[in-house]
Amino acid sequence: MLQVRNLHAYYGKSHVLHGVNFAVGEGEIVALLGRNGSGRSTTAKAIMGLVDCTGDLRWRERAFQGRKAYEVAHLGLGYVPENRDIFPDLTVHQNLMLGVKRSGPGRASRWSYDDMYTLFPRLRERQHTPGGVLSGGEQQMLTLCRTLMGDPDLIIIDEPTEGLAPKIVELVGQYLQTLKARGVSVLLIEQKLTIAMTISDRVLVMGHGSIVFEGSPEALRANGAVRKEWLEV
Repeated sequence: MLQVRNLHAYYGKSHVLHGVNFAVGEGEIVALLGRNGSGRSTTAKAIMGLVDCTGDLRWRERAFQGRKAYEVAHLGLGYVPENRDIFPDLTVHQNLMLGVKRSGPGRASRWSYDDMYTLFPRLRERQHTPGGVLSGGEQQMLTLCRTLMGDPDLIIIDEPTEGLAPKIVELVGQYLQTLKARGVSVLLIEQKLTIAMTISDRVLVMGHGSIVFEGSPEALRANGAVRKEWLEV
């Protein structure tokens, strides 16, 4: 589905990614793990056309490297940034409306407003509330759902549980499993091993701008050397 080959990315003269290679298959949850500064968020931004990069990016075997962010989104890739980027003066429901993408001929969207409110009942209660007065957890719920209203086939989610209470983290995990059940692939960028190891089909570990480990959650659990060198504080 998504193939990333020999991806290099740059911030000005700073060379951040050094030949990143991985793939995400249909209906698969792949976790991209690593310490802060390892290149995980830059990888997401490079895929979405938000930073300068070189390499071979393919979506369903078609190259898309060099396309603008809105063009990448129209291919069927959704992106939930770490900073959430909601519209603070619009209500919860209006924010969701802005996420809706018109479906192509013969295809109805997999998701409805009611689906969003079922996934996160708190949003139903707050649907007429401006986004700017929501709590951090509520804003994260809204961002996740707004991206999903675009009906992506793959969603890249950057640090969705950062700073959230354990109960909200649990809801986010349920959200991710619902995506998989409906055939949506996920590239999950996370620091918390617990949620990533529980719901992921495969895990990637990144260090110094490269993939240093790829395998199953079980394989990573068994590999203490990788965890110690690249993940543990």
